[in-house]
This record gives sequence, structure tokens and C-alpha cells, in this order.
Amino acid sequence: MPYSVGLESAAHAFLSAGFATQFTIAVITFLLIILITSALQKEGVDSPKYLPGHSLFHITPFFRRRYDFLNWGFQATAQNVFQFNLLRNTVVVVSGESARQTFFTAKGLDLTEGFKILSGAIPMVKGVTSDLQTRRIALIHKRLSNVQRNAPLSSLIPSLLQDTRRMMEAWGSSGKLDPFDKVYELVFQLNIRSLSCTEISDDPKLVTRLKELYDILDNGTTPATVLVPWLPTPAMIKKLWATKEIYEIVVQAIKDRENSGVSRNDTLQMLLDSGDEKLVVVGFIMGLLIAGARATGTTASWLMTFLGGHPEWRSKAAAEMESLIATYSTSAANSPKKELSSPISSSPESSSTSTESLASLLSAIPLEAWEGETPILDALIRETTRVAQPHTAMRRNLGPELYINNKIIPTGAYVIYPFSDVHLDPELYPDPWKFDPGRKEVTHVPFAYIGWGGGNVFFAAKFSAESHFSFFLPTGKTTCLGTRLAKIELKLVTAMFVLGFKHHVIDRVGQPANPLPTPNWNDILLCRPPVGSFALKYEREPVSL
Repeated sequence: MPYSVGLESAAHAFLSAGFATQFTIAVITFLLIILITSALQKEGVDSPKYLPGHSLFHITPFFRRRYDFLNWGFQATAQNVFQFNLLRNTVVVVSGESARQTFFTAKGLDLTEGFKILSGAIPMVKGVTSDLQTRRIALIHKRLSNVQRNAPLSSLIPSLLQDTRRMMEAWGSSGKLDPFDKVYELVFQLNIRSLSCTEISDDPKLVTRLKELYDILDNGTTPATVLVPWLPTPAMIKKLWATKEIYEIVVQAIKDRENSGVSRNDTLQMLLDSGDEKLVVVGFIMGLLIAGARATGTTASWLMTFLGGHPEWRSKAAAEMESLIATYSTSAANSPKKELSSPISSSPESSSTSTESLASLLSAIPLEAWEGETPILDALIRETTRVAQPHTAMRRNLGPELYINNKIIPTGAYVIYPFSDVHLDPELYPDPWKFDPGRKEVTHVPFAYIGWGGGNVFFAAKFSAESHFSFFLPTGKTTCLGTRLAKIELKLVTAMFVLGFKHHVIDRVGQPANPLPTPNWNDILLCRPPVGSFALKYEREPVSL
């Protein structure tokens, strides 16, 4: 009894203390946890080798300079598997072909649990986007697949092109832009259109506000907010307020739809018509908006940059799209490809009077053509995701214990595999940092390409008209479920850009960039070089967007 009374008194004293005292106690507790955890770490006979140095000094570089940190780990341990601690969490880093196969196929390695601890930019609302029941997770995955069925995806294309047209027109007839600003902003709009509702996607101010809020979540992700989210740091408080506002925006949009009684052809309507509980609807929109926008936005930003630095591939992409327009557009079918601008319009200023805009011409191209008749765009996207997606795949071993490269992975441990291990491997991709969409696909090594999270081991499959996924079924069990939508968005943006603009890469003083920008794999979100180090200089083609 005296023990419980003492604990109660201590708790009351803590709660009665000021914020400064509470914060100081929390920091001291945080440091004690680190010291005690580090003191207990031991290596067994089959255990991966621990990184040298105190675990306290591994936390910041893991979150801030992950690419360099992991490379240093392999060098410092001279092993292809090593481990370190993030507070009480054991993290095992693996590399190599055998490890890659096991990592992407082992049943006990869980993606959801891995992502929960090692990433922190998803808005966390208990029961909505975190701590979800297995049933709700499966239902969200099912609804995402429904969005990507042939019929809804086909009907979505014209709206995505009109959004692209509106935002590109706002860029003006010439100028310079930072792709990680303007292109990323465009892709965010497309994801809002694809995965939420017209109440939000038709309101530019609301879309802008949502992007600002998600940026707060991204920029506010620190080691403390991920590992000790209960610690009341300024970043954590900002993240909580941003999450609250995102939640309120989504909930308000749902209320507006229900109160209006008007049925619309969008994702929200699909979710409501399916009879899903409100938490599933809110969680679907809140979580998938940022998950889709981040990866697709990064790829789009780099793709436009690479095209600006490789005019030969830019010309190939434009020619491919001109050919499709000539094939599927009635007004362009009888015109020479090099005179594509003629049936569209004679100048940018004539967009209001042109008989058919570029967006309209591209809307006439059917979904099956976008997916099956664009080998140049496919190669461009594939090479961009290879060289400019700084992902580190994350899993948690839910059991039983397993071995990777003859090292034991205990139940409960987190396992990570850096994409750089394969995508920047000179044995598989000679001169790996070079942007070369003409590379031959690596087929002799399993999982030699993991750009969408799965691998390159496929088996052929034919689909009916209502097939709702890609033309291949990857054997990897954690392939990105939004791949089909992401690729369509990337192709639409690329088509509008290469046909609607001329552009090239310039340095910070406005001269043609030499050398061209290089992806920064230490930036785990955008792979972005230093802000202001380059820009895209553009000029409108004489066509109506």
C-alpha cells in the first residue's frame, strides 16, 4: 500500500509541475533509457555484429544522413549484415542478393509494423491511421484497388489532365521553376483528385492548405517524434496540430457530401456507397494522400529534371506522345506528327478559342494505350525510380526467428534493406549514377529492380476488362498497391510537359547546368539536391494546354 501511495504522490507532483520541469524530466528519462539499453546490448554467436560506438550517436545520422550512415555501417563492421539500437528497438540492416530475396518474401517480416516505428510523416490518429485492426487495413487496400479498376481510372484521366492544364497555365509562357516546388505541387493536386473528393480537389486554397500541413508532418519528423512521440517537443506539438487540422478538413468534406445529398463520381462517393465505417473513410484519405504524393511527387520532380538534362530522351518522349495523339485523336489523325501544334492551336494565347486543347487530345487516348503503348515513358519512369528513389525498405519480424546471410533475426527485431544496395550496384547497373533509360532490364538476378517495392520476378497473366491491377503480378508480397495510379499520373504529367513546354536545366546563376543535378540519397523524402542549386528554365510551345 505505501508503494502505491508513493507512486500516486509522485505522479501528482509531476502533473502539477510546470512545462519546463516536465520537459526536463522527460529528457532525462529519455537519456536514461538510451544508456540502459546500450549497456544491455550483447552479441550472440549467430547475432549480427553491432555498430561501433555508443547507440546514442547512431540515432541522428540514421534519420538525417541515412544513405551515408548505412554505407558507413557496412564498412565499419565489414559485414553484409549488422545491427544497432534505436532506444529499445533492435534494428538489423541487410544487404546482398540472398538477403534481398529473403527480405521481400519472408512471411514473418511485416511491412506495417516496420513502417510504424521507423517512419513518422504519416498523420497518426489512433484507430484511423494507426493501430488499425487487420480487417480495416485489408479493407483500405481493397478500396485502393477499386480506385484503380479500369472504369474508374479511365474516367479519372480527363480530370487529371484538366488539373494539370490549369496548374501549368499558371506557370506562364516562360520562366524558371523549382521542380520540387511546382511539379511536386502539381502531383499533390492529382493525388487529391484521385484519392479524396471534389469538395477538396476543386478548392485550390484548401489543397494548398493541406499541402502545407503535410509539409509540416514531413519537416517535423525528428528522431524524437518517431522514437518517443510522448516527448512534448516543439516539432511534436506542431505535428499534432497539423494532424488535427488535416483530420478536421477531411471530416468536414465528408459531412458536406452527406448533407448535400448529391452523388458525385469520385473516391469519397465510392467509399460512402460501399458502406464503409467513417474511420475507414477518413483513414483512407488521410493516409494515402501523403503516401501517394510523396513517392510520385519525388519521381515526377526528378523525371522532369532528367528530361531537361537529356534532350534526346525528351524528344523521344514527345515523339511517342505525338504518335499516340495521331492514332487516337480524330482531329490529329490526318496531320503530320511534326505539325501537331496545328490542330491544337496556333499560340498559347489562343487557348480560349482553340478547337481542341492538348489536355483534350490526350484525354482521347484510352487507358490501355497509356499502359501498353508507351515503352519510352515506361523506361523513363523505371530509370528515374531506380536512381532517384532513396527508399529504405522496412519490416518487423513478427516471428519466428529467421536467418539472413547466416545471421539470426530475432522475433521483434526491425529489419531494413536499402534500395541503394541493388539500384546503385555497378555490377548490375554499370555507371549506376548515370541516367540511362536505354539500359537493358536485368533479368538474370531476382529482385534486381525494386522500384515499386516488390521485385522483377514476374509471371505473365491475362486480365479481364475489370482487372484492377497491373499487367504483371509481382511475386514480392509487398509491392506498392498504388503503382497503377502512380504510373498513370506520371505519364500524364510528362506528356503535358514535353508537348507543352521546352525546358532545360540551369544552375544557380542561370547558366546551363554542368554537371547536371545528382540525386541526394541522404534526403529520404525527395532525394533533393541543395535548395536553389538548380532550376528548370522553360518556354511554352505554340500549343494550347
